[in-house]
Order: sequence, then structure tokens, then C-alpha cells
Amino acid sequence: MLDHTLLPSARSTETPAVFSPFDLAVAGFLARYSGQTFSAYQTDLRTYVQWCERVCLDPMQAQRPHLELFARYLEHERGNASATVHRRLSCLRMLYRTMHHDGVIERNPAEYVRMPKVYFDESRMIGLSRSELSALVSAARASTPTDDALITMLALLGLRVSEACNVDIGDFQGTERGHRVLQLVGKGGKPVTIPLPVPVSRSLDRAAGDRTSGPLLLRRDGTRMTRRSASRVVARLAKKAGITRNVHPHLLRHGFVTSALDAGVPLRDVQIMARHSDPRMTSRYDRARGNLDRHGNYVLAAYLGGAA
Repeated sequence: MLDHTLLPSARSTETPAVFSPFDLAVAGFLARYSGQTFSAYQTDLRTYVQWCERVCLDPMQAQRPHLELFARYLEHERGNASATVHRRLSCLRMLYRTMHHDGVIERNPAEYVRMPKVYFDESRMIGLSRSELSALVSAARASTPTDDALITMLALLGLRVSEACNVDIGDFQGTERGHRVLQLVGKGGKPVTIPLPVPVSRSLDRAAGDRTSGPLLLRRDGTRMTRRSASRVVARLAKKAGITRNVHPHLLRHGFVTSALDAGVPLRDVQIMARHSDPRMTSRYDRARGNLDRHGNYVLAAYLGGAA
């Protein structure tokens, strides 16, 4: 599968690149994305191309029945979960839709492909509880300033681990309308401005020390902390805090959202805090959404009963 850097302009003019129409369409499609999204779509398209080669199918000639067969291949032969199949078919939908809009193909063969239903599994979305988050934050503060800053950004700001690792010292030196803020580029390349509570500011300042520029989070060798090294720090501190289950960085962001909802922060405000584009994503984190004691039927019955 072509890498997004393998566009014609990136090659030497002495050896002109030769792309098939599909290769060029894929390269142009992937060039629209970066980070984890790029990696995921690249993997999805590589899987599709390998399947096409296996069944002797030119992707440019694919029709809806071919894509239905590809979906069954993912489900039955590869054993992919419904969510994975859904994502890979969504990727193909976007690719072929782009090719159709660009006039590369006459119609989008993926437009009416049957998408598998994805059911949300609540048991897989249990983040750290309030007590676990507090214990982890305390363990981090008792450790090194770098450990403290990492856990603080994940648990108290809700940053994604890649966002936390990419924070530079200059990113949190400014103010906006009287608030000290952290400015970064979030998921999808969106600029983000996050206000910093005083305890968070102190943690970041301690990690920066006397440095005025460069990465905030450093590994022992002085290089920028990576996602993998951050995951190891989280696991080590979780064990130190007495948390027995496997803890990875996303559980801290999950705990950030659920704790805000448990504290009574309105759903819309939590959505803004978590930077979710859809409030339905935020509502999935609500541990109390299945609590019948707060069901709206009781509120409505009392409201109408008062008018009787």
C-alpha cells in the first residue's frame, strides 16, 4: 500500500513516478489524514488490496456484491469484530465516494453495502473510578515531576496520550481572558485551548523546571516521551497506587469523563471538556445512565400529577 509521502511531487524528477489510477486515488485519499487515523485507514486499505489480489479483482472494477463478499471474508475468515468490519467498510465507502466525486469511477460501489450493526458493550467502557483516579494522581505526585505531569494531563485535563506526549513547554505559557491556558493541536488537526486549574499549572511547571522550550515530557535519555513509554509509566504508577486491573492511558481519559458526569457537570459541558464531536459519544461514558432511580418517568409523573 502506498504511503502518503509517495505522491509524484515527493519523487525525484529524474525518475518520474508511474501510478495506476487506483494507487493515485489511494495516495490522495490517505494524504487527507494523519496520526492514528492515517495508520488505521492504511491498514484497512492494505487488507482490502490483499483480498482483491487473492480473488483476482481489480479494485477499479469492484461492484457492490464484491464488497459484500469482502465483508463476509472479514467476519468469517479473519474473525474481525463487527466494529472492525464497520470501520473498514466505512473506509472503503469514503474512498470510493471520493473517487466518484473526482470522476475516477462512474459510481460508488460501496454506497449501499450492508453495514454490520455495532452494539455498544458497556462492560468494555468502565474507566477508572474517582478513588482510583485520586490514588493514581497521588502516586504520580509522589514520583517524578514528569510522571506527575503525564498523569495530571491524562486524568485532570482528559488529554489523549499522543496529545500529552506532544506538549511543548511553550504551549502552556500564555493566557486568555485571565486564564492560563494550554494550546495544542488535537484530534483531526483541530486547534484546542484548555484552561489550566492551579494544581495542573503547578504540575506542568515542575516538569518544565528551568527549561523554557522543548518537549515537556522527557524520557530518561532526554528524548521526548512516546506513547509506548507513557503507557509503561501509567502501568507502573497504577500498580504503585494499588490498582489491580490492567490500566492503560485511555482509562484515565475515560475516568476524566465519567468523574465529571458523576460530579454533576452537565452533559454539554462534559462534551466540550472531552472535545467529543457528538454528545452520544459522551453519554456512553455515563455510568449512571442505567440507574432507574433517576429515570425521567418519575419526573414526568410528578410534574403531571401536580397539575391534576
